[in-house]
Amino acid sequence: MDINNNEMERLYAESFHSIEEGAILSGKVVSVKSDGVIVDIGYKSEGVIRIEEFTEEELRSLKPGSPIEVYVVNMRDSEGVLSLSKERASKIKVWDVLEKAAQEGTAVEGVVTERTKGGLTVDVGGVKAFLPGSQIDIKITKDMDGLLGRKMLFRVLKINNKRSNVIVSRRAILEDERAKKKGETIGRIKEGAVMEGTVKNITDYGVFVDLGGIDGLLHISDISWGRITHPSEFFAIGDTIEVVVLKYDQTSERITLGYKQRQTDPWSNVLEKYPVGATVKGKVVSITDYGAFIELEEGLEGLVHISEIDWAPKPKHPSKYLSIGETVEALVLKVDPVERKLSLSVKQCKPSPWELIKDNYTVGQRISGKVKSLTDFGAFVGLPEGVDGLIHISDLSWTKHVKHPSEVLKKGQKVEAIVLAVDPENEKMSLGLKQLEQDPWVETIPSRFRLGDVMQGTVLRVTDFGIFLELEGGVEGLVYSSEVVQPFAEEGQLQEGNTVVARIIKIDLDERKIGLSMKNVKRTDE
Repeated sequence: MDINNNEMERLYAESFHSIEEGAILSGKVVSVKSDGVIVDIGYKSEGVIRIEEFTEEELRSLKPGSPIEVYVVNMRDSEGVLSLSKERASKIKVWDVLEKAAQEGTAVEGVVTERTKGGLTVDVGGVKAFLPGSQIDIKITKDMDGLLGRKMLFRVLKINNKRSNVIVSRRAILEDERAKKKGETIGRIKEGAVMEGTVKNITDYGVFVDLGGIDGLLHISDISWGRITHPSEFFAIGDTIEVVVLKYDQTSERITLGYKQRQTDPWSNVLEKYPVGATVKGKVVSITDYGAFIELEEGLEGLVHISEIDWAPKPKHPSKYLSIGETVEALVLKVDPVERKLSLSVKQCKPSPWELIKDNYTVGQRISGKVKSLTDFGAFVGLPEGVDGLIHISDLSWTKHVKHPSEVLKKGQKVEAIVLAVDPENEKMSLGLKQLEQDPWVETIPSRFRLGDVMQGTVLRVTDFGIFLELEGGVEGLVYSSEVVQPFAEEGQLQEGNTVVARIIKIDLDERKIGLSMKNVKRTDE
């Protein structure tokens, strides 16, 4: 059927008036120009969308015939050229989605774009929404910047289409997910069950583990059979771990968890594995003033007391012998599974120095060493084997009456001595200094000193019972108080360092004594 000119004009007018500004229409891409995209929406002429509304990626994907939804902005001119917008069409559709989501409580997807005062800005399909800080997560969020650029689901809490005001919540989504997981988890919880969870929080007293919508407490005492100072030694937040349900209170929903219970208690068979007398190896894990703790296996430690570290009579601090992480050999001394105590000895895995002394030294042997200490009864000399030998005060001199060892020796002085006795069982060794020389009471004194001889000596000391004189060759003699001539005393001649003439009236070789008298002796000035 032919259509006349009047009919054509009528159809054109109807099609023109059927398209209104603000309408959302479906169209097809005709072509992509440098300044815009040409779209056919079934009107007498195509419409144009500004090129700025498209991303480079979108432009690369546009082809002639590609479907596209547009918003009619206005009739550009009398020719009927249309001004269209893709962005406004998208936003209107997004607002419809947001309103429906707010009414039905469904989730919408968005991307966190920036931080704002009090929260974050979320882009939901081109519409900016506000995410308050309290609605970001179930727990307090410390690192908001870490959420920037992340795509997540949100719940629409409030919407005002006129003012373009949208408030969303991520916390509501997480709470729903947690509630769903909690219901599933509770159905699987029972005492003795092994469950997988995520470390949620770490405190001084334990670890909180998320089992899936519900948390359980792993106390520090249930983390390891062995030594533990802080839970952070074993776990970090976010770790996935397997735990054992030790106790579950359905009323309070409190769950007590265990980690060490996944393994057998090492103390349960300690007597069989580490009997007394056995030689073991372990790692030094702790050093204290009183000893060192050796880990034999995970959860099983033994104490090496300071007295069992070294054979020295007065051992130094344990850190002088051992270091953390060092592997050592030790002897099991005592095992107490009830008290969970294991006593070890390091020194008993080495030869006793007294065993070496027994093998290396004989009576009469000449040795050398340094004076380590002086006492009222003698001097201790250190030997290379780590033990001390004693020079008794009576073995310092054949002839002198030594009142204190400091008259002969000094601390730190290197000396030579003769081995007099070795007693490994009682850990004693006797040394002699005077034995380096021949005994003058046997070799020379009997021939050099005779009764009646008049001798000249130097006053060493004056006592109530007499005056000690140093005679020829360093031999001491005693002028008995009854044999002192008083005029000499009154004249002040009997003072230390002065010279006195006396006569020998007694020689006792067994007692090693020489008795003197000043009587019947002519004065030197006569």
